[in-house]
Amino acid sequence: MRENKLLFLIIISLMLSCMNTSPNKEKIFQKQYLESATKQLSGLLKIAEKENRNPRTVQKNGEIHWTKKSFDWTEGFFPGSCWYLYEFTNDAKWKNAAEKFQAQFEDHKNLTTNHDLGFIFNSSYGNGFRLTKDEAFKQVMITAADSLLSRFNPVVGCIKSWDTEKGWQSKRNWKFPVIIDNMMNLELLFEVSKLTGNSKYKNAAIMHANTTLKNHFRDDNSSYHVIDYDPETGAVRSKQTAQGFADESSWARGQAWGLYGFTVCYRYTQDSIYLNQAKKIANYILNYPGTPKDGIPYWDYNAPNIPNEPRDVSAATVTVSALLELDKYAQESYRLNIDKIISALSSEKYTAKLGENNNFILKHSVGSIPHNNEIDVPLNYADYYYIEALLRYESL
Repeated sequence: MRENKLLFLIIISLMLSCMNTSPNKEKIFQKQYLESATKQLSGLLKIAEKENRNPRTVQKNGEIHWTKKSFDWTEGFFPGSCWYLYEFTNDAKWKNAAEKFQAQFEDHKNLTTNHDLGFIFNSSYGNGFRLTKDEAFKQVMITAADSLLSRFNPVVGCIKSWDTEKGWQSKRNWKFPVIIDNMMNLELLFEVSKLTGNSKYKNAAIMHANTTLKNHFRDDNSSYHVIDYDPETGAVRSKQTAQGFADESSWARGQAWGLYGFTVCYRYTQDSIYLNQAKKIANYILNYPGTPKDGIPYWDYNAPNIPNEPRDVSAATVTVSALLELDKYAQESYRLNIDKIISALSSEKYTAKLGENNNFILKHSVGSIPHNNEIDVPLNYADYYYIEALLRYESL
């Protein structure tokens, strides 16, 4: 009897010991993952500096595809990754690289023809200002926010995503398309409002978030990709997709954009409506019955040939980074899902070996299958949000 009791106490002691050391072990792993990411991107940096161009992905012929000098919605992510690695290593080479590569598109702060200025300038100049307090970076952010704000329509209550006069968008009969991705541009407006004390940026961001909350989500808390509005009345004209499988399907990265965007809205406003929406989206993503056990989703939750469909690692990186922030605000804990996704992303299945994958960190992302573009390739924004997630975990 006494032996059984002693055995029981030993077992309980071992269990408690494991529980107490597990978080520390996880943090050790995250640091190792960051160190590996630093080594891998060092190789990409050497190539980028030689070419003096911003890397985006890998082409079908195996060569690096560089961002367009005229404009590319992904151009902020590589310098953003450099800023994050500077934050992690305190090595000036990453700071110098970030400054060099973001300077290549600084003039794009004046563009009023696209909604992606938040993506571009918050990931690059935003991180740069956060880490250096360089006033010149701050001014770039303000100018970019003003350009972004020029696309805001108070009747609709949203920032227009795409112009529809030319290109493939002109064939869709849209008047004022708003995509769920646009939630990611609000962080720049919130941050500039905080930096300047001018509420016009924050007010527009709140109106956009509220309109999106009203019209973009289905009863199961999945999101449409594109809502087209009448710019004169604000009425919804149609609910469609551009990068998903079908209008009524759930495009995986779109769900991640929504989760991240509403979590950011809560950070800046402390309005529980945004926290509740983020939790609802997280619940949809994490409990979707068709998602593989490792938590890396197929490119669309309703893709027709599952399980023979490409996974989208970029959707997983955005999701896990958002969950790490949401975990700080919600009463629910997302740590088990966070650990699962990061462990999967950091495995050999999704993380490239040193020197392979053209020195991008992660494999198996999807840009846009309907456009037959960037399918099962590395993407600079998958690497960016992966590094961001690891840094967020490191700071827990």
